[in-house]
Amino acid sequence: MCSITALLGLTESVESHRDAVLRASSLQHHRGPDWSGVIQTSTAVIAHERLAIVDVASGSQPLVDPETGTILAVNGEIYNHRALKKSTLASYPFTTGSDCEVMLGLYREHGADLVLHLEGMYAFVLHEPDTGAWLVGRDPIGIIPLYFGRDDEGQTWVASEMKAISDICTEVQTFPPGHTLSNMDFAPVNRYQRDWMTWDQHPREPYLPEALHKALDESVQSHLMGDVPYGLLISGGLDSSVVAALAMRHAQQRIDEDKTTQAWWPNVHSFAIGLEGSPDLAAAEEVAAFIGTTHHGMTYTIQEGMDALSDVIRHIETYDVTTIRASTPMYLMARRIRTMGIKMVLSGEGADELFGGYLYFHLAPDAREFHEETVRKVLDLHKYDCARANKSMMAWGIEARVPFLDRNFIDHAMRLDPVCKMAGPGKLEKEPLRKAFEGLLPERILRRQKEQFSDGVGYGWIDSLKAQADLRVSDTDLNRAASRFPINPPTTKEGYWYREMFERHFPSAAAASTVPGGKSVACSTEKALEWDARLRNVVDPSGRAVTQVHQDGYSAPHADDPSPKQG
Repeated sequence: MCSITALLGLTESVESHRDAVLRASSLQHHRGPDWSGVIQTSTAVIAHERLAIVDVASGSQPLVDPETGTILAVNGEIYNHRALKKSTLASYPFTTGSDCEVMLGLYREHGADLVLHLEGMYAFVLHEPDTGAWLVGRDPIGIIPLYFGRDDEGQTWVASEMKAISDICTEVQTFPPGHTLSNMDFAPVNRYQRDWMTWDQHPREPYLPEALHKALDESVQSHLMGDVPYGLLISGGLDSSVVAALAMRHAQQRIDEDKTTQAWWPNVHSFAIGLEGSPDLAAAEEVAAFIGTTHHGMTYTIQEGMDALSDVIRHIETYDVTTIRASTPMYLMARRIRTMGIKMVLSGEGADELFGGYLYFHLAPDAREFHEETVRKVLDLHKYDCARANKSMMAWGIEARVPFLDRNFIDHAMRLDPVCKMAGPGKLEKEPLRKAFEGLLPERILRRQKEQFSDGVGYGWIDSLKAQADLRVSDTDLNRAASRFPINPPTTKEGYWYREMFERHFPSAAAASTVPGGKSVACSTEKALEWDARLRNVVDPSGRAVTQVHQDGYSAPHADDPSPKQG
């Protein structure tokens, strides 16, 4: 994982352009503390901050095609790079062991269609010095962040984080996942279309537990690629625990297609965080003991979390309430993981979107509504959980990998008949996952009800945030929120408090426009609120807001209660 910064389409590149790109790139140095690189041509400047995970010795970027001179800067990992090198790219003159170098070979063969051949997480810039042509792209789900904009001279800027270009560009946008943009395009071009995205074309394939097990196991194994020690994030919930348990199967010795031993370490460390006595900490410890990791259960105090809020918002670049609630403990955990020499971790993001794991999915009226909501959630992951996981970890130079969001596994999960995923009376959410991995985890963990990360770290965290916001934001402030913040005006005092902090870091309207808005209950989309009248007057993204499902749901939740009591 790294950062990229690029200034493209210059009519004449001068030293001041290089200086400007270097200044912008330096704002992302936390993403790549191991090395920096920059290449300037007559029409572009491309910079890279490197976090060395694969080919630590010779994989520095930007990379250059030794024959064509094409320049490449990538943030991410290409998991099928070995297979590509053996097949379609057997004749390409590779000069490094970097997994990303395959993109230069694919660009020769396929141009912008190179993304159709990649399995991984990535955001990249390609540039041809001789012609001035350039290409920008982002992985299908948006696991890796990417922003683009134009300055007052109409020049195109690209960066891994919004902060690098928000003060330079008159307009800043999130680069859409699964798209590419070239100097010949008027707008980003969508290159990710799947049959499961529309109800009429959805295959509705039968659920086979052993096939699901195999598909996720293969994804986890591919995600262990690397030349540095890795760790496992275990929240104590089903998703991260399954990933961790599968990873431990392959931890003792990782073998590539040539049967040659890759880097491995005798002890795999796992990590969890929560308030003292939190449900996640206890469950994570049970999982770690069962699968055999060297475990670190970390605690933080409510005051430590509140003290970090402003820094968290600056790094995550959002004012979304649920993202900030969950990002804060993850940010604190990442800082402590980094001190142990871990540079890469596996995490469980994505399962709730693929399998309808959030508690409000219990209220889906039929299979079509259920499936279409999962599609909306998967395609919006880049706005929420992917941004949280990536930026919380990368704030301290740690790469988070998410096996559930492997392109092949997404297809497997999303093509299943949604009837098999639906929860209801006597049937927990994500039942296909629970059944496919029976015996891999303690029974109590396999049957544990969904807890959103911001709830699982300890219910006192959210309740205290609401109480603090009530002290800091007056009723008058909230009533005037629409005039103070015309873009996505906050509807709660907690949201107003976060918005004030965001504005201090990112005062422009362009920056505010990069953050998603809309009502949500327990991480739902706004469309799903139509499912049940009891959801429509609730303004809280916590899973406890689904009182008719959550075993410790709020009592009598409503929009005017900033700090509901637990039932």
